[in-house]
Amino acid sequence: MLHVFQYQPLRLITQNSLSGMCLKLMLSRPVGFAQIWKSWFSSHSLLGKKNIILMGPPGAGKTTTGRIVGQKLDCPVIDIDDDVLETTWNMSVSEKLQDVGYEEFLEEEGKALLKFSASGSVISLSGSNPMHAAGMQHIKKNGIVVYLDVPTTVIMSRLKSKQMERIVGLSPGISLKDVLQFRKQFYKRWFDIRVLCGGDVAAEVIAEKVLDAVKRYQDSELETFISTRSSRSGRSMEEDSNKFYFSDVVIQGLALDGGLFVPERGLPKFTAEEWQGLIEATYVERAQVILERCIHPADIPASKLAGIIETAYGENFSCSKVAPVRHLAGNQFLLELFHGPTASFKDFALQLMPHLFAYCIPRSCNYLILVATSGDTGSAVLDGFSRLHDTDKQRIALMNFFPEDGVSPIQKSQMIGCQKENAWSVGVKSDFDFCQTAIKQIFTNSDFTGFLTVEYGTALAAANSINWARLLPQIVYHASAYLDLVHQGIISFGSPVDICVPTGNFGNMLAAFYAKMMGIPVRKCICASNENNVLTEFIRTGVYDLRGRKLISSFSPAVDILKSSNLERYLHLIANEDGQLVTQLFNQLENQGHFQLQKDLLGKLQQDLVAGWCSDEDCLAAIHSVYSTTGYILDTHTAVAKVVADRLQDRTCPIIISSTAHYSKFAPAILRALRIAEINQNPLSQLHLLSSYSALPPIHWGLLETLKKTGNGDHQVCAADMSALMSHIETLIQNHFM
Repeated sequence: MLHVFQYQPLRLITQNSLSGMCLKLMLSRPVGFAQIWKSWFSSHSLLGKKNIILMGPPGAGKTTTGRIVGQKLDCPVIDIDDDVLETTWNMSVSEKLQDVGYEEFLEEEGKALLKFSASGSVISLSGSNPMHAAGMQHIKKNGIVVYLDVPTTVIMSRLKSKQMERIVGLSPGISLKDVLQFRKQFYKRWFDIRVLCGGDVAAEVIAEKVLDAVKRYQDSELETFISTRSSRSGRSMEEDSNKFYFSDVVIQGLALDGGLFVPERGLPKFTAEEWQGLIEATYVERAQVILERCIHPADIPASKLAGIIETAYGENFSCSKVAPVRHLAGNQFLLELFHGPTASFKDFALQLMPHLFAYCIPRSCNYLILVATSGDTGSAVLDGFSRLHDTDKQRIALMNFFPEDGVSPIQKSQMIGCQKENAWSVGVKSDFDFCQTAIKQIFTNSDFTGFLTVEYGTALAAANSINWARLLPQIVYHASAYLDLVHQGIISFGSPVDICVPTGNFGNMLAAFYAKMMGIPVRKCICASNENNVLTEFIRTGVYDLRGRKLISSFSPAVDILKSSNLERYLHLIANEDGQLVTQLFNQLENQGHFQLQKDLLGKLQQDLVAGWCSDEDCLAAIHSVYSTTGYILDTHTAVAKVVADRLQDRTCPIIISSTAHYSKFAPAILRALRIAEINQNPLSQLHLLSSYSALPPIHWGLLETLKKTGNGDHQVCAADMSALMSHIETLIQNHFM
C-alpha cells in the first residue's frame, strides 16, 4: 500500500519545519520557474510523498498535461487508463466496457484503483474514476487532486473530432451532454484545486497553470492581508511577521489601526479564455470559480466552499438565475439584485457571509456581530445569520443598529420581523453615519473589547461592508452580469460596458471596480448619489468636505450616507498602497471634516470613476416615466442610477444599472411616483395596492411573507450615546451567552 503523508498548508510547515529566512530566500531568488518547482517539490511535498492527481472529463487533456507536468518536475507519470486499468485487465478499456457493461465497469475500475499505490508521481485519472467513492478516497489520501475544468461545449467538440466511443454511461436515450453534466457533481466532490481550461489553450500552458495552482495550494503565505493604514515601507519586523489570512479578516472585520483589510498582493486576475469558459455557467458555478480564486483552500477548502455557495444561492432566491440581467431600453440593462429573501442586493453577501464566518471562527469562543445599517443591510444580515445551524447560533449572536427615523416603514418592519433568538435590532436616535462611526469606535476601544473577552468569553466582529467577506460576493454579480450579456449575444467578449451603481458607502461600486481589475472589460464605473452628494463632489473635485453638511433624508435612504467607508480601500489602491497617506487623509477627515486628494491621485481616480447625483423630484419622475413607457417599476435607488446614467453615459456601449432593491420596500415613494392621491399608512395595504398594478417585476414574495408575520414583537430604541450603545451590547451578551 502507498505511504500516507498528512498534508499541511505551508503556513503550518513554515512554522514547524522551515525557517522564515529560508522561505523568504526561496521566494526571492532569481532562478527559473522549473528550477524553483523541482527544488520545492523534491525537498518538501511531492517526490517521495505526495502525488499530483489530474482529474476531469474525457477529452480534458489529462494525459498530455500530465506528461508535461512530469517532465517539468522530473518525476514519474502514470496514466490510469493505459498504465493501470489495461495492464490489470489485459484488455483495452473500451473492450472491458463492452464486455461487462456500465455499472460493472465502474465497480471493476474502482477495485483496480483501490489496489493501486504510488508516491511522488503525476497521475492522470480516467474520466469515470471520480464516480467510485472508495477508489477516490484511497487515491486522494496521498495526493492533491487538480480538476481540469473544461467547458462542456469544448469537450463535446473534442470528443466528436476524436470519434471516441468508450464513454462510460453513454447509451441510447442518454446524450453525451447529459453524461458530462451528470459527472460534474463527482468532479466537484473530490477536487482540491480547479484549473480553468479554455478551448484553444495549449497543453503547455495548462501544465504551467497546474503547477502554479499547486504552488498556491501549498503556499498560503502568498495570500495575506494588510490594513489600508499600513505601509510596506513603514512596517516593523513584528508587524510583518504578524500575518492576517482570509479567516482572520473575516473574524476581525476591522484592522486594529482603524483601517480596512485588503489583499496584500491584490486580487487574482482571470485571462480572457478563463472568463469565456464561464459564459455557459450558472450563477452558482461562476461564484464557485471566482471565490475559489479569492479564498485560499487553507482557509476554506474548495469542497466546503462549494457547499456554502450552493446553500446561500439555492432555494433562498426566488429567481433561478439568481441575478438576472433585463433589458430596460436602448443600451440600458438592469442587473436585478433583489430576488433574495429580503429583497435587496445585500442578500448576495449576507446569505453567504454568515456561513463563511461560522466556518472560520474558533469553536472555543462566542462572537457578537455588530452591524450598522442605513436600511437594507439590517433585514439582510438578520435573515442571513438566522439561517445558521442551531449549534452555530448558540455561539454567534448579532446586534443590528439602525437610525430609528432614517429608514422606510417597510424596512423597519422587516428589521423588526426578522429578529430571531440570536439576532436583535436596535433603533438609534441619530443617523447612519453616527451608527457606523460608533461601531468603528467600539471596535478600536481595547478596554471595552478586552472586558467583553475576559468577563464573558465573547469577541466582537463586524458584518458591514467594511468586512472583506461582504465585498467578495458582490464582485461575482458584476462579473456575472457581463457574462450574461455575452451569453445573450448583446456583446462579444472583450467589448466594453459601463456600470452605474447607486452608492453611498461605496462598497457596491468598489466591487464593480474589483471585477474590472480581475479582467471584466468595464470602461467606466458611474457613481450615482442622491442629494447627499458628498461622494459625487469628491469624484469631481478631489475634495471630500463634510464641513457644514447635514444628512438629508431622501426617498433613497440606503444611500443617505456622508462618510463612504469603502472609499478608503479604493484610495489605498490608487495611492500604491501608501498606508501613511491614507491614514493622514482619514485622520484629517475625522478631525477637521475634510481632505483633498493630490492632483495625480485625482487624475487616476477620474480615469476610473465618474459621478452624478439626482434629486428626489427627478427620482420620482424617472419611476413614473419608466413605468409609463415599459410597465416596469424601478425602486427609488435604481431610479437615482437611471437618472445619472441618462445624464452621463454616452450611449456608445451598453450600460449595466445595478437595481439594488425591490420597489415594494419603498411603497410610499413608489405610490407617490405613480401619482396615487391617497396612500394608506399600513405597509401591508401599500403592497396590496402596488400588486394591483400587475407591473414588472411582481411584488416580492419574501417581503409579503415578512409583513404578514407579527415578528418577535417590538424593538429596542437607544439614545445617540456611546455609553448607551455599549450598555446594550453588554446586556445582549449576558442574555444570550451566559
